[in-house]
Amino acid sequence: MNLENRLKSVYNKKIINTSFFKGNQLPVFWLLIAPSVILITAFILYPVFNTLFYSVYKWNGFGPLVDFQGFRNFERIFSDQRFWNALKNSGIIVIFSIVFQLPIAFMLALIISRNNSKGIIVFRTIFFLPFIFSEIITGTIWTFIYHPTNGVLNYFFEVFFPNANYTGLLSSPDTVFGAILFVVFWKYFGFHLIIYVAGMQGIPKEYYEAARIDGAKAHHILRHITLPLMKPALQMSLFFSIIGSIQIFDMVWAMGQGDPVHAGETAVVYLFKFAIKQQKLGLGSAIAIIIFLICLVFNIFYQKVINEEKA
Repeated sequence: MNLENRLKSVYNKKIINTSFFKGNQLPVFWLLIAPSVILITAFILYPVFNTLFYSVYKWNGFGPLVDFQGFRNFERIFSDQRFWNALKNSGIIVIFSIVFQLPIAFMLALIISRNNSKGIIVFRTIFFLPFIFSEIITGTIWTFIYHPTNGVLNYFFEVFFPNANYTGLLSSPDTVFGAILFVVFWKYFGFHLIIYVAGMQGIPKEYYEAARIDGAKAHHILRHITLPLMKPALQMSLFFSIIGSIQIFDMVWAMGQGDPVHAGETAVVYLFKFAIKQQKLGLGSAIAIIIFLICLVFNIFYQKVINEEKA
């Protein structure tokens, strides 16, 4: 029996009994999904609509909502050059992750997956270790490394480049964002590497052996076996990379709050400074809605692409 006939036989058996959704069993259905509906409503839908409601008011978080602004909060954000700079920085992190971080992690995963020695476990652990640290700890560690007088880089320049006049990468608006990019690469590289290694190890070795027997070259094996079978892992890695890059906050905050002169601000850091530090919750809510819509549009596009491929 071929695969098509098997699928037809499974379909004809009607494993899912549609009568469950009829008659007296319908209350049981709602009872089963009630916990999920309550959690989604309480922690997703209610905060989103509440934020949308706050975004049209000028409000500091205290007292009643009386100063209605309409869309003036959004107009102020779109006319603020700081917002566009923060959004640009978040976009650069996204592009940097897609163009550099993910391809390098994939190529290294190819090398690691072909090596079965015991030492490779230590090698993988070294790369994955930075991901274990929280964003705050990571930012604090690299703040000390970049420190202009007591940091590791300062000692490096004193020994090898005594005339370089190192003043700290986080202290200059020309270097602060580049320093943040490097830390983003350092922290999340191992996460994507492990995803790729796990995906490659899940590919049956028989496929590679059969391809080699047929005389397939390495690039043919990569194109026709590894990449197609790695598609779920690649898609998941891409999703986490883009959404994580847009929402990055803790690490940047720990590394100087996006300063000097807001050169290292990301979209969420920009949001936090207005909503929490300056107590402009109405304006901060408007920024949050914009970031939410960006993530939502990407998520819809991403899901649509996946569904079309599966279809």
